[in-house]
Amino acid sequence: MAGSNRADWLIPAGLIALAFIPVAAGMVRLALLAGGGPVTPDNARFVTAPIPVILHIVGVTLYAILGAFQFSPGIRRKHPRWHRLAGRVIVVSGLVAAFSGLWMTMFYAIVPADDLLLHSFRLLAGSGMALSLILGFAAIRRGDVGHHQDWMRRAYAIGLGAGTQALTQLPLLLIFGVPDHLSLALMMGGAWGINIAVAEWLIRRRRSGRRVAVA
Repeated sequence: MAGSNRADWLIPAGLIALAFIPVAAGMVRLALLAGGGPVTPDNARFVTAPIPVILHIVGVTLYAILGAFQFSPGIRRKHPRWHRLAGRVIVVSGLVAAFSGLWMTMFYAIVPADDLLLHSFRLLAGSGMALSLILGFAAIRRGDVGHHQDWMRRAYAIGLGAGTQALTQLPLLLIFGVPDHLSLALMMGGAWGINIAVAEWLIRRRRSGRRVAVA
């Protein structure tokens, strides 16, 4: 029982900690946009067309923080109504984050730090996140809890890719310095790959546990 209670809060705390760096960076960007900060080659596109990036930051922040608590078994069990209401907000905010991210990838100018490979990874991640959210919502609407959980795990894993990217890039930046375009794209794409692999492992572990319980 004590282990279950710890998991009820350790899981959300760990996920929020993973999301802290990208969420904090988003808040800083919002403050700069609101305060009219200096325009640089890297942020000129945000200043020129701020609405998509504002929607993206707000969507990601709500999605990451509220979504973390959806993975707490105790909160789901003790507060089912909150779980359902928060889930609706999460689906909307996640879709806002995914579609605004796709819009920025397709229509913002490619800055010197990016390249077409990284843009391809972003298109795949945004599309995969949006599709997973839609499939997860459709599954719960027809009462299929198992597939709902599977798709929402995948969607959240993709959404937290920026948090894992911060963890994978920082040590390499400290050791090797600023990466070239190919290395940056592979590091960022690899972070999404790590998250998806963890999500698939959790999904298969849950399914295996369910088969054992039924047997």
